[in-house]
Amino acid sequence: MEAGLGHRASVLTLTNRDTVPRKVTGYPDLKVLAGDGSPLDVQVLHETSYFAPDPGPQDLTLQPGEKALSVLAWSATVTSGGRHTGAAIAVVPIPGEPVQKQPLETDLGTTDTVKLSAWATKTGH
Repeated sequence: MEAGLGHRASVLTLTNRDTVPRKVTGYPDLKVLAGDGSPLDVQVLHETSYFAPDPGPQDLTLQPGEKALSVLAWSATVTSGGRHTGAAIAVVPIPGEPVQKQPLETDLGTTDTVKLSAWATKTGH
């Protein structure tokens, strides 16, 4: 995880562990989870963040062992209302694949939004 001026980010890495090329397109399906595993009401925006540009959906072919990256970013801004903190994320990297859960503390402040870039072979920042 990286941080800067109230901004936070985590890089999602998808590795082709198959023996054949795999197609990847668009964005991972992502949910922010509470400590009890239930999804939080957090809006996932597909756009450029403080940490990485969003290349937009593109068709990628990952060779065996090759990786694609997506950057999840959020702000810990507090304005009014209650603070919200996620404890984990649930990610479906490619439609039809099983959900993968990972612990990730997300101090969302009062924004209730995260930014997610499309899968890419380079993040640019």
